[in-house]
Amino acid sequence: MVFGAAIILLWLLLAVFAPWIAPYDPVALDPTASLLAPGGNYLFGTDNFGRDIFSRVIWGARVDLQMCLVGVIFPFMLGTTLGAFSGYVGGAVDALVMRCIDIVLAFPFLVLMLGIIAILGPGLISFYIAMALVGWVSYARLVRSQVLTLKHQDFILAARSLGYSHLRILFVHLLPNALASALVFSMSDCVLVLLSGAAVSYLGLGVQPPTAEWGVMVAEGQSFITTAWWITTFPGLAIVVLAMGFSLLADGIGEKLGERT
Repeated sequence: MVFGAAIILLWLLLAVFAPWIAPYDPVALDPTASLLAPGGNYLFGTDNFGRDIFSRVIWGARVDLQMCLVGVIFPFMLGTTLGAFSGYVGGAVDALVMRCIDIVLAFPFLVLMLGIIAILGPGLISFYIAMALVGWVSYARLVRSQVLTLKHQDFILAARSLGYSHLRILFVHLLPNALASALVFSMSDCVLVLLSGAAVSYLGLGVQPPTAEWGVMVAEGQSFITTAWWITTFPGLAIVVLAMGFSLLADGIGEKLGERT
């Protein structure tokens, strides 16, 4: 858990202080310095436009971390709210929410997300909307299952006997106790969002060039993979390292919560 948190913190610091750490402008063109190998004034080399790969990787952390945060928080909020409401109310409401979940799960995740983005148009806003419309189902299922178990516990029965409103019981007593599994899953979900964002950008439906983003950088360097391997290698490694950080953090938090229970 500590190692994963340290990796994420390192990328956060690099993203926050990118203007002072990056030695070059990430979008500045320099035809005289194109396709230079790593070393010298260019730690990670340059691409076919003469842009510094090291600077673009650092600036790309801003975009990819933003995608992880925003791409998780909206599905988390939507899914936990619907899941808690569905599990607590039950009946026709629960049946309707579960049928919506079944419809979303009937389609492959990436295919459905790409279809939504294709309809809305390329860009980060379309990516966030697609993630919210597709990613909420996992959180809804987790929270619903917890609420179905907790709503029959003694402390909920006591709250009802005291005359508390349904909204207070749901959002003050039930939901805080049902969020643990969803919070752990959100850390793992950051890995999926990171990879999905990079894949969407790689396909040209996400972040648009010349913005420094790791998926875009991998796509731009694929034509030079045999002659200028560094263009795709370093942003690819950045994706792997950040994804590993989120995965380790999720595993560590899950183990801690398991020890407490």
